[in-house]
Amino acid sequence: MPVISAPHAFNESQLYVDLQSIFGRSLYLKCEGFNFAGSIKLKAANEMVESAEREGILKPDSILVESSSGNLGVALSMIAASKGYQFLCVTDSRCNLSTRLLMEALGSEVHVISELDANAGFLGARIDYVRALCASDDRYVWLSQYTNPGNWQAHYRTTAPEIASHFPGLDVLFVGAGTTGTLMGCARFFRKWHRPVRIVAVDSVGSVAFGGKPGRRMIPGLGMSMRPPLLDESLVDEVIRVEEADTIRTCHRLARRGFLFGGSTGTVVSGAMDWLNRQDTPGITAVAISPDLGERYLDTIYQTNWLQDLYGESILDPEQVAVGRRTERPTPDPPDTPETPETPHRSR
Repeated sequence: MPVISAPHAFNESQLYVDLQSIFGRSLYLKCEGFNFAGSIKLKAANEMVESAEREGILKPDSILVESSSGNLGVALSMIAASKGYQFLCVTDSRCNLSTRLLMEALGSEVHVISELDANAGFLGARIDYVRALCASDDRYVWLSQYTNPGNWQAHYRTTAPEIASHFPGLDVLFVGAGTTGTLMGCARFFRKWHRPVRIVAVDSVGSVAFGGKPGRRMIPGLGMSMRPPLLDESLVDEVIRVEEADTIRTCHRLARRGFLFGGSTGTVVSGAMDWLNRQDTPGITAVAISPDLGERYLDTIYQTNWLQDLYGESILDPEQVAVGRRTERPTPDPPDTPETPETPHRSR
């Protein structure tokens, strides 16, 4: 039994769920929500903070600031509390209430942005707010998860080797795409591995991360309203886009079998099952990454009134939840050059 003195020192990294009995296809789901931050974002947060400390950027009077839809904000709140830093999270109105309350319980300050940016998302507005804060006071240190190499390096050093050690015969890996830190870290690792692994990115319909027209997205976690600066598409073999209705039905299907996962997991599992059903390759070894658990989504994707108000009364039709029915959409054309955030703002 481990004995720790800092919350970020513990992370269960070798727990997998075989979804064969639920979906009829063998898919091993790597569960990244079993740590004190509750998500995979603990890895990137720890890497970026420790890097800033090594470089002498973080000082006793520094104020960490970051734009986050939720999970990274919680991870940084926890690490900041443990290390004695102040932390300010800039989030938006889609952030789950429980997530905002959790950050505040850990001693962080939370600023909520409600204005949409030009791509029908909140990211541009959040980044503008962070830039203004940094310009107003040189104590602010912006780690910038969108451009910080520590974001993908964390998964190159941890997540991907963990999967490789457990599944030496891995054939395909499904990774959700947000900032693409997890995706790029895993893709770079497996490009150098002893056998080919197909890297499949799973994105939300309405995200412009891989091109296409922006659209409404109400579930935080995956998807971007601009092209992720960390993304190198040459490392990705295929992209699958998932409708939010399918995300919700997949989450509820998992919950009916006792597994309460978050929206990002529902998206990745839905996309992975669609891909596996189309391939129908016997004996394939497939792994998907589950970023977090479902408790923080109880007032959104697990709340009937919220779902029906946004997606209609048929969203939880028992037959559709049971079969995980999907709505196919053609891959849209790429947009013009999207906005790109700045590199990390680091006051010395």
